[in-house]
Amino acid sequence: MTEPLKPDAIDAVIHERVRLAIVAALAVSPELTFNELKETLDLTDGNLSAHSRTLEEAGYIVVQKSFQGRRPLTTMRLTLKGRNAFARYLATLRRIMDHADRGTADSS
Repeated sequence: MTEPLKPDAIDAVIHERVRLAIVAALAVSPELTFNELKETLDLTDGNLSAHSRTLEEAGYIVVQKSFQGRRPLTTMRLTLKGRNAFARYLATLRRIMDHADRGTADSS
């Protein structure tokens, strides 16, 4: 029998729908601007700002503010901690799916 799946095994910071989308987008791009993420994920400024702050406070992303000419430029990238947390999150989801598949196979 496999180890039971506990709700605490799922990273609550990443599990929220918008934060999961942000982390997934950053996992496949070395860096994205605030506007690129906002457009890609169809988010409002406030929504992206609030969720990125939560990810930054957890140490999962780095938010860098600079200027491009006279215009402000905000970029985001995953940290090593964030990349590792996302990998653990995906591994946990795989375990949940495997567990569910075994349960379905056992009931047929």
